[in-house]
Amino acid sequence: MALLNFLGAIQQVTGSCYLIESRDGAKVLLDCGMRQGRREEEDGNRSAFAFDPGSLDAVVISHAHIDHTGLLPKLTAAGYRGPIYATDASCELMELMLLDAAFIQEKDAEWENKWRARLGKAPISPLYRIADAEQALSQRRALVYGETREVAKGVQVTFHDAGHILGSAIVELDVQDHHLTRRLVFSGDLGNTCSPLMHDPAILSRADLVLLESTYGDRDHRCSSDTLDELAEILQQAHRDGGNVLIPSFAVGRTQDLIYYLGRFYQQGRLPQQAVFLDSPMAIRANAIYSRFQNQFAAEDRAALQAKGVKRIEDWLPILRCTPSPEDSMAINRIKSGAIIIAGSGMCTGGRIVHHFKHNLWRSDCHLIFPGFQAKGTLGRSIVDGAQSVKVLHQRIAVKAQIHTLGGFSAHAGQSQLIDWVSHFEHHPELYLVHGELEKMQALQQALRERLNWIANIPEPGEQIAL
Repeated sequence: MALLNFLGAIQQVTGSCYLIESRDGAKVLLDCGMRQGRREEEDGNRSAFAFDPGSLDAVVISHAHIDHTGLLPKLTAAGYRGPIYATDASCELMELMLLDAAFIQEKDAEWENKWRARLGKAPISPLYRIADAEQALSQRRALVYGETREVAKGVQVTFHDAGHILGSAIVELDVQDHHLTRRLVFSGDLGNTCSPLMHDPAILSRADLVLLESTYGDRDHRCSSDTLDELAEILQQAHRDGGNVLIPSFAVGRTQDLIYYLGRFYQQGRLPQQAVFLDSPMAIRANAIYSRFQNQFAAEDRAALQAKGVKRIEDWLPILRCTPSPEDSMAINRIKSGAIIIAGSGMCTGGRIVHHFKHNLWRSDCHLIFPGFQAKGTLGRSIVDGAQSVKVLHQRIAVKAQIHTLGGFSAHAGQSQLIDWVSHFEHHPELYLVHGELEKMQALQQALRERLNWIANIPEPGEQIAL
C-alpha cells in the first residue's frame, strides 16, 4: 500500500514535512519547513534528510511561511531537481521569504565564524546559501486554486483556499494504489474565519485520511470585535501614557492584517497616534505582492479597499511610514513617544524588533502587543510567560513595558473552527493531528471525541503508516 511518513511538525508547531510513497514507486514530499523555536529544535535543521532528496518526484507546498518552506534550499543543495508546486501567490511570496532566509543564514554564519576564529575553533558553513535558494526558486511550478495536476505517476494534487495568508492552500492529494484511489487531505494552516482580507477556509467533504493542524487546538479565539475594541483601548492608553507601541509581526499575513485594522481605526477617528512605522523590508515587499493579488481577497474587504481607491495596501493607512533602510530604522529610535512600530520577527527571534526592544522594552510607558502565537523557546514566549528581564543583542534588558497578548488576531483557526471544518468530511476519515504542541493536540483530541465522537491520532516523529 501507499505509505505516509511523518517527518516534521509532529508534536510541535514548526518544521512541516511529510513524505508520501506510492506502491508504484512515486515519492512526493508535502512541505519542507524549517524548525523554529528552541535551540535543540533548530539544530535539527542541520540533520540529514530522512530520505534521499534525489529520489523525490515532486514537492508540494501548502503556503510560503518559512516553517513550511524554509528547508527547500537545503533540499536542492542536497540534489533535488524536480518541480516544487505551490499556488501562484505562494510562488511569489516564496521568492521573498527564501532569499531573505538564505541571506540570514549567510550573515549568521559569517558573524559566528568571527568569534570562532578568535577562539581557535573551526568555521561553520551556513545552513544554505543564496545560490541554493535561487536554485529552489527556479524549480517552482505555479497552480491556481481548484486546478488538478498530476505531480508524479499516479499522484494528483489540487489546492483549495485555506484562508490563512495570501496563497495558502488546503492540499488534496489523490494517490492511485492498484486500481484504487486513496485521498489524503492536509489542512495546511487553516485560517481564522474572523481574519480580514482572506476568504474562509474551503470546505471539503471527501477524504480517506486527513492531516489536521492543531496550533490552537486547546482554545478558541476571542470575538474579533472584542479584540479590536481591546486594541483600540490599548492604543488610547499608550497615547495617554506617552510611550511608543511595539508590535512584533510576521511579515507575511499578520502585518497586512494589522495595516487593514489600523487603517479602519484611522478612518473611524479611533487612532490617536500620529505615525505608524512599518520597519520590515520583507513586509514592505510583501505588501506589494498582496496589492497585486487583491483579486484573491474576500469580497467585502476588497470592496472596501476599492471604494477608497486603494491600489496599494499602504494607501489604506495614510500615516503609515515604511522604513526599508537600516538608517531609516535607526532613526525611529529617536522617537520616544507617540509612535506605533510594527517590525519583524513575529516571535522576536531576530529582525528589527529586537533593536526596538533595546530602546523601549525597559520603559514603563511602552506598550508591547503580541498579536499572535509565540512558540516555546522564543524570546516572545519568554516575555509572554512573564520574564522580568530578557537577553537582547547580548545585553540583559528589564521588561518594564506593559505586555498585551491579543489571541483574536491569530491567522490560525481556533479549536471550534478546526472541529467545524473537519466535521464536514463524510464517512469519518482517518484523522491525524499535526502542527501543535502535544498538550494542545491532546486537548483537541479530547474535544473531537466529545463533540463528534471521532478518534484523532497523534503521530510520533518518524512514524510511518499505510495510506
